[in-house]
Amino acid sequence: MSGPALDAEIALNLDTVRRRLEGAAHRAHRSPNSLRLIAVSKTFPVEAVFAAARAGQRDFGENRVQEGLDKVAATAALGLTWHLIGHLQSNKAKKAAAAFHWIHSIDSIDLLKKVDAGAVDAGTRPQILLQVDLAEEATKFGADRNGVEDLARAALACRAVELRGLMTVPPIADDPEEARTWFRQLRDLRDALIARGLPAAALAELSMGMSHDCEVAVDEGATLVRVGTAIFGRRPPPVTPA
Repeated sequence: MSGPALDAEIALNLDTVRRRLEGAAHRAHRSPNSLRLIAVSKTFPVEAVFAAARAGQRDFGENRVQEGLDKVAATAALGLTWHLIGHLQSNKAKKAAAAFHWIHSIDSIDLLKKVDAGAVDAGTRPQILLQVDLAEEATKFGADRNGVEDLARAALACRAVELRGLMTVPPIADDPEEARTWFRQLRDLRDALIARGLPAAALAELSMGMSHDCEVAVDEGATLVRVGTAIFGRRPPPVTPA
């Protein structure tokens, strides 16, 4: 699909997602303006990003650095805001710090220092979130909840990056309600860190919720919601080598 048909489909999907988020915000007695929708364009062609941008979408998320860099370059004239939401390898920290406005996946002091050094070199000030593995899944990345305070304090001492909050990816579940406990735990962890003296402004953002569970995330305090499938459609399965 391309051209006007692609534009129409993505515009309709975006409108549906925005209405879902607005409804969730009102039910939670929150202002819809307290939410930022991130359109996760990973694996989709840059034409899909252009279509979403024409429909008024400004924030986009990518999982892989190189794919993100290609799209950042291709859409540079549009003035979009780009978020790196996937795991960041240390050897790509410098490139990520130079290109992405937000990095959601800082999970160690070593990675934090590399991103900060890259930002200093590039003259950028990326907004960062600390990724927390609340469920302690072996297949997921993220800092241990007990180490988040030290990581946050290290981030506050950095030269270029700006700490803005926390991020989590809950265990996969068919029922969106099963994610609620993890979203609530992230919010409670944020509140506990503030109670221990960390500045509230540096922990104002909670990045949580995706296509299937975004309403539950909003109910539990999400401010950044990462939605891909509900906007761009289902991703094709990865090709298995013969």
